[in-house]
Amino acid sequence: MSNLRGLLKQKRPLIAPLVFNPLSARLAEEAGFKALYLGGGSMGYVKAVTEANLTLTEMIREGMDIRATTSAPLILDGACGWGDPMHIRRTIALTEAAGFAAIEIEDQLVPKRAHHHVGIEHAISIEMMVSKIEEAVSARRSSEFVIIARTNAARETGLDEALRRGEAYRRAGADMLFVLPKTPEEIRIIGDRLGGPLMFMTLGGGIPAIGMTPEELGALGYRLIVDPATPLLAAYDAMRTSYRAMAAGQSDPIAGSASQATDLQKAIHMTIDLDTLIDIERRTVERNS
Repeated sequence: MSNLRGLLKQKRPLIAPLVFNPLSARLAEEAGFKALYLGGGSMGYVKAVTEANLTLTEMIREGMDIRATTSAPLILDGACGWGDPMHIRRTIALTEAAGFAAIEIEDQLVPKRAHHHVGIEHAISIEMMVSKIEEAVSARRSSEFVIIARTNAARETGLDEALRRGEAYRRAGADMLFVLPKTPEEIRIIGDRLGGPLMFMTLGGGIPAIGMTPEELGALGYRLIVDPATPLLAAYDAMRTSYRAMAAGQSDPIAGSASQATDLQKAIHMTIDLDTLIDIERRTVERNS
């Protein structure tokens, strides 16, 4: 049973970093994070496409692999729910069955378009999104499963419309609202007008770039802070640097020496708990070795 709801009751917001495979999830858990976020934007990049190209089953499969390696509650970026209200039923069923603790659903057109990467939104009607939220609430089997309703309307039609949508989505049964602000000033307005529980997403620079502390966000009703990109950007830069160094006949700055490589190999073995696997073999198939 997920303990996400309990974690979200704390005054200091829960911080959930992006994870995009089982190894990244293990590393995040090692670092001390109590919840994790499987982000669609970054998963799109991992597949060398965009979030708009991803399917429900792709995200579910990745989530199951992650859930097999970590006990931390996992939040799914559910994009637009992969369909209309009727399709939402299967989306929720698969998401719960895969062991996710929560799903974030946004009020965008289905199928989603890549133009959201250049700031062009395609919002559906409030009425349609309300129907999707109501169906999501009806479809879930466990009351512990958290449904997060998202709107980017502040970017396109203004904060008043975004707040109107947020109020409607809460009435429809959403457990948490994610109203994406267009300016730093709107962070406070959203908190003052809607109250908690709210979700916040860093959009570059991580938590230090927000302009206020997690405690200050918590006082405004924000209970969840998600960083959807930083770990992948760091991994991308490290891999790009490594491949370029190899192609130029140079040593990788992180793993180029024998001692560096050995140390990192040992660290990976600890992260995947290789000793446990070796111990199982020693007690069974390798007893006579």
